[in-house]
Amino acid sequence: MRNYHALRTKKDLLSLHLHNKTLWVSVIFAFLTVIVAVISLGMGEMNIHPIDVVKVFLGMGSEQHALIVQQFRLPRIVIAILVGASLAAAGSIMQGIVRNPLAAPDILGISGGASVAAVAFLLWFETSSITWLPPIAFLGATLATLLLYVVAWKKGVTPFRLVLIGVGIKIAASAIVTVLIMFSPFMLQNKAVLWLTGSIYGVDWSDVIMILPWSAGLILLAGLLGRRVNIQHLGDDIAVSVGSRLQIDRFLLLIICAALTGTAVSVGGEISFVALLAPHIAKQIIGPSFGGVLVVSTFIGSIIMLVADLIGRVAFAPVDVPVGVFTSAVGAPFFIYLLYKNRNR
Repeated sequence: MRNYHALRTKKDLLSLHLHNKTLWVSVIFAFLTVIVAVISLGMGEMNIHPIDVVKVFLGMGSEQHALIVQQFRLPRIVIAILVGASLAAAGSIMQGIVRNPLAAPDILGISGGASVAAVAFLLWFETSSITWLPPIAFLGATLATLLLYVVAWKKGVTPFRLVLIGVGIKIAASAIVTVLIMFSPFMLQNKAVLWLTGSIYGVDWSDVIMILPWSAGLILLAGLLGRRVNIQHLGDDIAVSVGSRLQIDRFLLLIICAALTGTAVSVGGEISFVALLAPHIAKQIIGPSFGGVLVVSTFIGSIIMLVADLIGRVAFAPVDVPVGVFTSAVGAPFFIYLLYKNRNR
């Protein structure tokens, strides 16, 4: 009995292998994501039983419950899912092409580029519409990625140089952000620091509509390029020998990673370690194949964001603690563990 299902289009323009284990694990984590989302929708200043939350979606809930769930809480939950999925997918791509377990957009400077652009916009153009923030953050992430690629180029781009240059860009971006905040008015400093911490407070349906097509489309595109990432796992020489357009594929995947990072950062701010944690957990469950890691890690990233946001909203009420505080609290020790584990690599 085969342990996978093969899907092919006409003339084999596109083919996918869905492993049974990956399929079942994805279904389980999708179900867990729904459960956590329903629980989170019911918790807050006014608690609503999960059954009553489900009744709202079935059209059988009270008007008060429908108003609270659909208008006040659901946009924030959807944003948490989309941001978590986007960051996890970006981390999967970065770790796949760099072949380094410590690689993630927030560690290699891509999130830093988005932060520099966003903080500069918040400080220098405070009278401008906030709707310009997402494209500005996306532009910053893209420019950081292009800088990373250009500086790391030497007859091609190798994973080792990407890591070294990426860490340097991250440090430089942090320094620039610090200088910008130091020489800005006090009220604007608070605004910028809150954004840098990572928060999805105050989002609404317009934010959902804005990032949904980007997140869904880019994750789907990354999945279609899964085989190209798997080939790079074999090493640059072997990838080139089997016909891979290595440098073109690597550049395209980096741009997708930057777009996913910019999409997430534009709404949620610089949320750390989700892109590092989710792919690692997925690999421990289903193995290193990129397609499976991408799918499972998006659900895991969404669950991490949902749980972190739930704790931030409920545990310290009425204070709404930014979600980035909790992702960093979990991610920083995990990063230290990875450094220790890979100290001899």
